Amino acid sequence: MTITFTKLHGLGNDFLVVDRRTDGSPVPPEVATRLCDRRRGVGGDGVLSVLASARAPLAMHVTNADGSVAEMCGNGLRCVVRWAVDRGLLPPEGGAVETGRGVLDCRVTPEGWVRVAMGAPRLQPAEVPVAAEGESVIDRPWTLGGEHFRLTAVSMGNPHAVVFDTTAAPLRDRARQLGPQLEYDARFPQRVNAGFARERPDGALDLVVWERGAGLTEACGTGACAAVVAAVLTGRRPEGAPVEVHLPGGALRVEVAAGLREVYMTGPAERVFEGVVAVDAA
Repeated sequence: MTITFTKLHGLGNDFLVVDRRTDGSPVPPEVATRLCDRRRGVGGDGVLSVLASARAPLAMHVTNADGSVAEMCGNGLRCVVRWAVDRGLLPPEGGAVETGRGVLDCRVTPEGWVRVAMGAPRLQPAEVPVAAEGESVIDRPWTLGGEHFRLTAVSMGNPHAVVFDTTAAPLRDRARQLGPQLEYDARFPQRVNAGFARERPDGALDLVVWERGAGLTEACGTGACAAVVAAVLTGRRPEGAPVEVHLPGGALRVEVAAGLREVYMTGPAERVFEGVVAVDAA
């Protein structure tokens, strides 16, 4: 199979964008896995297949590096918008893109970043999903692998577990240690993205995310949104105020509207290179 792709990244979270509007189906998972291999392929955290849509100018399908499908990817969506604007598939100011979360409005800012209306967070356990009693899982005590911590479960179209870490260890070490265990915690039936956050004195957040199907990444857009939602739910940050979220690859701006009715994420998306590769999926 011959694949024409464009590699883009959002704060180091890198993707291969492939135009599949004519093919009518996403890149097969076994091919996506080969493409994402950083030693034997092109290398990436996932493959973004651009598809035709009856509801928007185009649709995005996300395949993780391990071949699994993600319902949503914030950094990936910004990359698709940048790719589409560069090709005239969306106007310079951006537009709507259909995702697994529904049709989302994406706007290019004067600074060249992309601002995405990510929709309202979902908190009910069945919608996250997480096996837990009650109407939500907010700052709930959690035990895993002999560790005790508090966890907030949020869906931004994909499941997230946010932990405001209180240890002295670097967040990256905490993500490496607990991230894989949380991803496969049986209480999350569709696995989960595990975010480890800390507050800064200036009101910003530090965040490292262990992503479901990709592992430790430089940035996670939906993870940043989930972290700010968790910060609002636990009284750490107010509604309606932009919060800067510092990830290993750089910073995103996230705003949770009053009443949790909408979450806005703004950040960069940059083209790396284009190429054509022949892939043997066997």
